[in-house]
Amino acid sequence: MSGKLYGVGLGPGDPNLLTVAAVKAISEADVIAYHCARHGRSIARSIAAPYLREGQIEERLMYPLTVETTDHPGGYRGALDDFYAEAAATLAAHLDAGRTVAVLAEGDPFFYGSYQHMHKRLADRYDTTVIPGVTSISAAAARLGEPLCEDKETLTVIPGTLDEDELTARLAAADSAVVMKLGRTFTKVRTALESSGRLDDAHYVERAFMAGERTGRLAEIDPETVPYFSVAVLPSRVETEPAEAPEHGEVVVVGTGPAGAPWLTPESRGALANCDDLVGYTTYLDRVPARPWQRRHGSDNKVESERAEFALDLARRGRRVAVVSGGDPGVFAMATAVLEVACEERYADIPVRVLPGVTAANAAAAKAGAPLGHDYATISLSDRLKPWEVIAERLHAAAAADLVVALYNPGSKSRTWQVAKARELFLEHRAPDTPVVVARDVGGPEESVRVVRLTDLDPAVVDMRTLLIIGSSQTQAATRGTGTTIAWTPRRYPETR
Repeated sequence: MSGKLYGVGLGPGDPNLLTVAAVKAISEADVIAYHCARHGRSIARSIAAPYLREGQIEERLMYPLTVETTDHPGGYRGALDDFYAEAAATLAAHLDAGRTVAVLAEGDPFFYGSYQHMHKRLADRYDTTVIPGVTSISAAAARLGEPLCEDKETLTVIPGTLDEDELTARLAAADSAVVMKLGRTFTKVRTALESSGRLDDAHYVERAFMAGERTGRLAEIDPETVPYFSVAVLPSRVETEPAEAPEHGEVVVVGTGPAGAPWLTPESRGALANCDDLVGYTTYLDRVPARPWQRRHGSDNKVESERAEFALDLARRGRRVAVVSGGDPGVFAMATAVLEVACEERYADIPVRVLPGVTAANAAAAKAGAPLGHDYATISLSDRLKPWEVIAERLHAAAAADLVVALYNPGSKSRTWQVAKARELFLEHRAPDTPVVVARDVGGPEESVRVVRLTDLDPAVVDMRTLLIIGSSQTQAATRGTGTTIAWTPRRYPETR
């Protein structure tokens, strides 16, 4: 009869933080297995030492390498795969002999733990129990005396081995975060924290609940003194003391994409999370999660200049302000209004940044296929800010140039004739069966994306939540086996002679 396999979580380092189940499994096991480097010492064994008994078999699973290079034909990964296979075979021999095997794992066995490699190779063949342990994350928070998450905050766990730009993006977008595996990655992680604007929030914890424990502000830590067993912590920001306001804050204009959270870039997420005030049209503000430390200033959609001035005044008082815009803020949206007001002398010293977002045209095109695959123009049909004569002239020019045209703001309750007029104008230059994408509420609960012929475009189904893409002479449409009609514009254009 086969023995039983235990994956035993030991917690962060203090033997008193083992669970009762872990102590029982260790003390009753026939075989105690633990991973170690070539020096043979094992932190896991030292944690479990008070609960070991005489007569137990000990299996040191010694790594052939840690971070150094190897001449193994499969490289670093190949060398480790061979090691894991050999280690699993060693444990399997004990299990086949009917022995109970406890594999020790610092922290939790399934949280960046070496045990998981044994589990993948053995758990489907032997009776297996995994005993969870206190993670280094929980230990670090306890030592700092800082809550990790409150209310609707999320926690992001990041390995420091990621590339610097990936670290920066994830840190910028995080509410709370813990960066694991510092050591040699510390300088890179520190740079990423600084680039993401989070360095002042970052704490450092080394060897929590172990001998040599150290905590402090991460910005003050000497990189040459940082071991592998350390983490960076960005704790909860709920009820934190606000930093002293600088003489001037900043304004960042953020595009939320067509429908909110799934369309946000990491940079935009970070900007929205790290600001003091949110300013914007109420409908767009509702797309942004409410955070206890932020103030929200909603307004009507028709007061763009006033909204921009309000945001800049807040920044002049030292606030970090996000002006929230739908889609991309530079496409028929808030970036123009903010920059226009920011050029007034009284706001000359206020930093203003514009962060891009997924445009309505790009979102609609992606849902329909690839109608913007070649040259295209973007035109707003709204005559509220420019006369219809200018719009008609531009439509004629784009149609005559055989451009695909994305039409924003095609209709509203007060503007009911512009779509019919645009259709009439395009039919002077396009075949009646030219594909037209009719996209409404892309990314929203009422999303509808259809491809119709130009001659069949019905103005009655078009409103302010609709975007139209009128194809060129080369745009094609086809109904695939799924029953879905797609549209695309080839990248090659026929030669003219």
